[in-house]
Amino acid sequence: MTRPPEFGLFLTPEATAFPHALRLVEAAERDGLDLVGIQDHPYQPRFLDTFAMIGNLLGRTERLRFFPAVANLPLRPPAMIAKTAASLDLMSGGRFELGIGAGAFWEAIEAMGGPARTPGESVEALSEAIEIIRLWWSGERAIRYAGRHYTVDGAHPGPPPAHPIGVWVGAYKPRMLRLTGRLGDGWLPSFAYAPPEAIPEMVRQIEEGAASAGRDAEAIRRIYNLNGVIADGPTRGLLQGSPAHWIDALTGFAVDLGFDTFLFWPHDDELAQLERFAQEVVPGVQENLAASPSVIASQEKSDLA
Repeated sequence: MTRPPEFGLFLTPEATAFPHALRLVEAAERDGLDLVGIQDHPYQPRFLDTFAMIGNLLGRTERLRFFPAVANLPLRPPAMIAKTAASLDLMSGGRFELGIGAGAFWEAIEAMGGPARTPGESVEALSEAIEIIRLWWSGERAIRYAGRHYTVDGAHPGPPPAHPIGVWVGAYKPRMLRLTGRLGDGWLPSFAYAPPEAIPEMVRQIEEGAASAGRDAEAIRRIYNLNGVIADGPTRGLLQGSPAHWIDALTGFAVDLGFDTFLFWPHDDELAQLERFAQEVVPGVQENLAASPSVIASQEKSDLA
């Protein structure tokens, strides 16, 4: 770890469950969590538009930061992603971050008028998109970019965001992981698709990508999206157990795997689960990490840099 740990909530933008989502966000704000990530699947008829939902929630909160987890690039042109992100960040005083992915569920994307891309094309398109997004936030009066998938020709970007927005990439396969190392500010895997035993090899691919671009891989935030159950009694799985078990697990994810940010995706009694996470698990992880020799050494190194 190279930064203080952060903790947050992962939400599904179910239209019929929006009042319940408001209660979860209120609890996250009240209990001191840092972030809320929201799925982005525009082709899902049960879901609200993620960016619209984030705008609404930013207006209802004062401290929480929000981000799409992750933005569906094929249905959102990069210049408009950059424009929307900067607008939300400006209006909220710097509380928007950008999670982004190459896309999935291509038949559904194509049904909405989006492109059907091969895996290689989707990685290439994401690389172009990130470059355009960064150009949009660069402060230049006019920007130009000619790619295979995206082009801007003399566009006038603005308004600028309120803070340097992080670009966090959802990535699992080698090409996407190397792209994350080259271009990303953060890496956003989910526990269900990237279990702890798979993380070291994934990190190696990120480090390889970072080295190819002359970047420091340690500067790339690692955000772990976790789904499980906090329950008293015997431990039933890696993320199925008591608060003490969760504290040990997340401490290990931080110290051994380098994760610095944890999103909790509660199931069943979601509000009670979120409250247990924020009130019982998070303080224990923070206490463990504050006393961890490896974390202390890393933070001292950062302070001296």
